[in-house]
Amino acid sequence: MLPLSRRNACPFSRFLVSCSHHGTLVTSSSSSVDSRAGAPPVAVFWDLDNKPPKSIRAYDAAVRLRLTASSLGPLRFVAAYATPHEFRHVPAPVGTSRLQESAPSDPYICRVCGRNFFVHSKLLNHFKMHEREHAKRLHRLDSATGGRYVRLKAQLNLKMDKYRKVAREILIPRVGYGLGDELQRAGVSVRIVEDRPGATDRALREHMVETMDRRRVGCLVLVSDDTGFVGVIREARMRCLKTVVMGDDGDGALKRCADASFSWKEVVSGKARKDAASAVLKWNDKDLLRKLEWRYGPELEPNASECNGSEWEDIDSRDESASDGCENLMDKSVSKPWWKLD
Repeated sequence: MLPLSRRNACPFSRFLVSCSHHGTLVTSSSSSVDSRAGAPPVAVFWDLDNKPPKSIRAYDAAVRLRLTASSLGPLRFVAAYATPHEFRHVPAPVGTSRLQESAPSDPYICRVCGRNFFVHSKLLNHFKMHEREHAKRLHRLDSATGGRYVRLKAQLNLKMDKYRKVAREILIPRVGYGLGDELQRAGVSVRIVEDRPGATDRALREHMVETMDRRRVGCLVLVSDDTGFVGVIREARMRCLKTVVMGDDGDGALKRCADASFSWKEVVSGKARKDAASAVLKWNDKDLLRKLEWRYGPELEPNASECNGSEWEDIDSRDESASDGCENLMDKSVSKPWWKLD
């Protein structure tokens, strides 16, 4: 049987051996953390009117956008702005995919009342009856106030929720495709502005300037191709903030003003996430070189009055006067013997 001291030493030695085996994992994780150590906080501003998610689902697009932005630094928030029309409109790819999904070999079932239909058009005609019923419920809620509204809301809440879920699958052109709900589920703050021309750009611009004034973040990410944001991007760079633009415009004016740019296809495919990490390393290298480079400082140089020859001339004149005095004394000493006094 081993002594007590050796038995206690065994677990510690095993711990050292395990640490030596997993040393590569520790160093790799620490290196990944160090690569983002000096990264500035990031804020994302998404112009949904200009750059809506069309190729993939809204939830998947928002998640990949958040992953790309988090590669630039610690993500503070993602704000998306749009008009009400954007939430009612359904892109053509989404509509066709839903029509293909809603064509099963089995009978069509109305999920509200449970009736079966063998033709899809008859199901749509039947669902118009549920639309009228839902409109009546909304009218009753609008006319009710106070405690009556609370009781009526609790009474009709289940039926209204059931209708909304079914309408998302059947009423493709009217209900939309759940853009707001999908984005909020992915952690995006969705803000609806007035249905006026330029309202989305104005709200986005004001939010970006307010964020810069409060100095909350060090990197602004704009998802848009609108050249109206060039002024805001330039102002952010003047305030020493990093700027990133994501859009489909290849070499537009907006991307030329930013520090880095990615296409929407790169964001969706995941390539922008890898390029974002390398962009952060380049920013850190540039900042380090900027600190190390020599710059001319006129306040550190001596004044011009100190560099002219006036002081040197004064010093030379003083030396000449002193030498003249010494020569006069030597002449006096030579003219008379040293033992004869005046």
